[in-house]
Amino acid sequence: MSTSSETRETTGTDTAEAATTTATTKATDTATGTAVRGTRLTLRAATLGRPDAAALADVDLDVPPGEILTVVGPSGCGKSTLLRTLAGLLPALTGAVEQDGRPIDGPAADRALVFQEDALLPWRTLLANVELPLAIQGSPRAERRKQAAAWLEQVGLADRARQLPHRVSGGQRQRAQLARALAAGPRAVLMDEPFGALDAQTHAGMQDLLVEVLHGTGATVVFVTHDVDEALFLGDRVALLGAGRLVAVRDVPRPRDRAAHDDPARVALRRDVLTSLSI
Repeated sequence: MSTSSETRETTGTDTAEAATTTATTKATDTATGTAVRGTRLTLRAATLGRPDAAALADVDLDVPPGEILTVVGPSGCGKSTLLRTLAGLLPALTGAVEQDGRPIDGPAADRALVFQEDALLPWRTLLANVELPLAIQGSPRAERRKQAAAWLEQVGLADRARQLPHRVSGGQRQRAQLARALAAGPRAVLMDEPFGALDAQTHAGMQDLLVEVLHGTGATVVFVTHDVDEALFLGDRVALLGAGRLVAVRDVPRPRDRAAHDDPARVALRRDVLTSLSI
């Protein structure tokens, strides 16, 4: 792929200075009224994967606080490996992986991970599932119940709060998982193809809901998807993976604007992404 003026290959060389100035940007959580900060996620010359099977080599990537970065690439290109490394579930083989200039050496409560499968606890109601991260944080029962109920209302599930997961639809379970991920005010939300198993109509509705509930939280989002159109709708930037490397990071024209689907700049970027990834 040819490099254009829109391409930004981030190197992380300015990470420490930028982290001290921008990582403290705050917003107000629309459900609970609490202050939530985004966080800076950085990889520098990082090789990712397992010792016997590296998936990505020499990755330089900088995700500033509050950005939604989407990640696309062919199956098996290392998208999930990248996400799990940022979550602290998989250590880098070489190089640096950092949050606000500090090494990521394991999972942390301020980095929430959202999977394609909803991962709700089947014996807990939707309300109790959303309460769970707040309980782990030690929030008093009355307060965490109030916050969980507010988040369920935010995602349109107030009338399903007392239902068990198997009693609601797949889309409703994903909404509950999103509420659970955001309830504890994470500074980063790492999403691994969370809408991939949903039908087309529910899929689009979840995209719009995600945009709505993230508005005002200030959280940094890394969103892995195999769907180029989804990546270009949601992302401020899109990271392209392929052939065991980070190919490029591109700015997205008019992100989160449904009317931009036919924008010439968006159409050109879509064509470029598809060509680059040989999809």
